[in-house]
Amino acid sequence: MTPTRSAYKLNVTHGSPGPAMLALPGRVDKVELVDLATSETVLFWEGKAVEAARLAKALRRDMRKLTASQFREAWLHGQSPPTS
Repeated sequence: MTPTRSAYKLNVTHGSPGPAMLALPGRVDKVELVDLATSETVLFWEGKAVEAARLAKALRRDMRKLTASQFREAWLHGQSPPTS
């Protein structure tokens, strides 16, 4: 059972400084999930700051709770993520 944090790295890039809730409407944030074994991006998303913040929060939550294989199955195989 490999911990998810040992298998993937989450990168979040903000279009401007400051929290998502206070971001201007045109701000675009990026969320990238990188497979550490291959250094390849396995998930990339860009969009509104609030949506990116929600996605990053959900990814972080599941990276803490799930094993790498469970995480891969939930997020990278077209299934909807597990709910708490």
